[in-house]
Amino acid sequence: MIRHIVLTKFKPDTSEDTIAAIYAGLAALTDKLTGASNFTGGRSESPEQIERGYMHGFVVDFDDWNALKAYAENAEHKALGAQLVENAVGGIDGILVLDINV
Repeated sequence: MIRHIVLTKFKPDTSEDTIAAIYAGLAALTDKLTGASNFTGGRSESPEQIERGYMHGFVVDFDDWNALKAYAENAEHKALGAQLVENAVGGIDGILVLDINV
């Protein structure tokens, strides 16, 4: 299984409603794609408070690398990803992506 982890440093003027709408779109996409499951996302509530500005994140599990590739190439994913980039501090520089084989 591949765990896809995305952390975002959103611009200060990006509303929680905008973030929630992007995440809702990603959750709905996860439900539609074969081999994708367990979308979880939201705002950090860490008591450690060492987010370094990355206050929001989400995780999606994929059955294998091919399922992750299908997600990455999906037009709806690309559109939602563009919204993340548009609302992130510094564009793509405000986003971290990790894919871990678990």
